[in-house]
Amino acid sequence: MPRRMILLTDGFTDPSHAKTASCLIRYCREEVLALMDRALAGRTAEAVLDVGDSLPVVGSLDAVEGANMLVLGTAPVGGKLPAAWRPIILDAIDRGMDVVSGLHDFLADDAEVAEAAQRRGVRLVDVRRNDEHDVATHQGIREECLRIHTVANTSSCGKMVASLEVARGLIRAGVDAKFVATGQTGIMVEGDGCPIDRVIADFVAGAAENLVRANQRHEVIVVEGQGSLVHPLYSGVTLGLLHGVRPDGLILCYQMGRDRFDGLDDVVMPQLCQVRDFFETAANFLHPCRVIGIAVNGRGHGDDEVDAERDRARREFGLPACDVLRHGPDDLVEAVLARKREVGK
Repeated sequence: MPRRMILLTDGFTDPSHAKTASCLIRYCREEVLALMDRALAGRTAEAVLDVGDSLPVVGSLDAVEGANMLVLGTAPVGGKLPAAWRPIILDAIDRGMDVVSGLHDFLADDAEVAEAAQRRGVRLVDVRRNDEHDVATHQGIREECLRIHTVANTSSCGKMVASLEVARGLIRAGVDAKFVATGQTGIMVEGDGCPIDRVIADFVAGAAENLVRANQRHEVIVVEGQGSLVHPLYSGVTLGLLHGVRPDGLILCYQMGRDRFDGLDDVVMPQLCQVRDFFETAANFLHPCRVIGIAVNGRGHGDDEVDAERDRARREFGLPACDVLRHGPDDLVEAVLARKREVGK
């Protein structure tokens, strides 16, 4: 049955908190019927999230006909279920709707929610649930497959969007390429992947290897990054993912104007050139690798400002740079193809 989704962002409807909803609207627009936020009912998704055109924001499930799925559309720090959402989730279940969640709090482990779903015969889909339990082995990797990995100086700055856009750009260029999702939003968009930040620490690199092996039949895989090696809260998952993927090339992502880590306003980010050097050093312990391009996230800035920042990044790093949404991903696609020729894959 086709998905007909209402995206719940109630109380968190802004581009930073509602990135799951924003990406589902951007990449699965035909499946999304409405955004739900009781305080913003009557507005449009474009007005509140800068994406979605006239997609309506509604204040209740009554306002939408034909929906068969409620998707929790935010990615809050810690992945906790907002208490105010519980009655909305129970209402959706009572209406016969499946509920999809990317939170760390699993719906299926909530006795009240699980009992209601069982009684009504609907599905609870906890996207972050996994059974990964393999340590890395460095075995069975097909070297003919080019592995590209997006990395960054912080979290929530555009790694998933850059990965998707580059993979789709490669496909348009006639390359057999695959976007490999490692986070809840990417999994919802792509339909497969592994929620790497929910894997037990000892198994993160092994889970990343499993993702590579599952997708290495393709010429090129573009593996979505998570967190950052320099982010004090999330560096562990980033390093395990990097070592499991053993990429041939990195695309370095950052958001214009950000100089503090999300959740740590008192900690200043290091310079982007330092971040590049740190990632290249960590990656090259296991496999020859370098940064091949820069993905600029210009959210909140005008076109002229973003163009100027792209040009500045090109000069600083001597690499292709672009905002994949403003400029398109072609510069980064060409960087991937150049790396492919360089390493003979």
